[in-house]
Amino acid sequence: MAVPPFRPCRPHPRARVGPGHGDRRVVRFDFLGWGRSDKPDGYPYTADNQAGDVAAVIDHLGLERVVLVAHDASGPPAIDWALMHPHRVAALVLLNTYYHQTAALRRPPAIALYSTPLVRVAARKLAGRGSDLALRLYAWQVGRFIRDDQRRAPLVKRLCDDFVAAQPAFWRLNDDLLGTVLTRRRRLPDLRRFDRPVRVIFGAEDRSLNPRVARRFAELFPRADLHLLRNAGHFVQVDQPERTAELVLSAG
Repeated sequence: MAVPPFRPCRPHPRARVGPGHGDRRVVRFDFLGWGRSDKPDGYPYTADNQAGDVAAVIDHLGLERVVLVAHDASGPPAIDWALMHPHRVAALVLLNTYYHQTAALRRPPAIALYSTPLVRVAARKLAGRGSDLALRLYAWQVGRFIRDDQRRAPLVKRLCDDFVAAQPAFWRLNDDLLGTVLTRRRRLPDLRRFDRPVRVIFGAEDRSLNPRVARRFAELFPRADLHLLRNAGHFVQVDQPERTAELVLSAG
């Protein structure tokens, strides 16, 4: 995995230590190419390199043991890092995410459009970078993930505001998607040997990263516990914030 030379062993610009949650120290950061982090042209924004981002942040902050929380596309890099460093994992928490190809896994429509070979080339030419059509498609897809009407509008706006600058990383990660989930099937024996606590928290109404995906995680990890939250979809932390926070903070 490659770590770019301009970011030697330091967290991304938006890496932050959040306010204390009980006795927890909370760190949030943007992957390279996203949010307020650097966006180098031509950089390979792949799951493998995102695992390097995770390592850079944790190592820079000198964190010996962490509760690693992954949502959506951060599943592969978080799980990869955890498998490589089990002794540094207090717990692994998975929120409506994925890792390997399974019969239950469903790509959301916009993701399928941008990640299917040949189709994605035409889709990107039609949508264009930063075009109104690209933003409308992105807003439509993200909006479908959020059940609460009051929370939907501000969250979609915030994500759309960041999308144009992050579009190269978004497209490159979609290029990498099918290869990522296929190659991770080879690592299933490592998941079965992973001896750290794993908490699987999924919104039960998510049609793509759905309860069958959650149950598969619970079957694979030997020390997993499963929580399917009703009246919650893809953004389980938005639809059921109090319960999700309670489960995350009690992990490990």
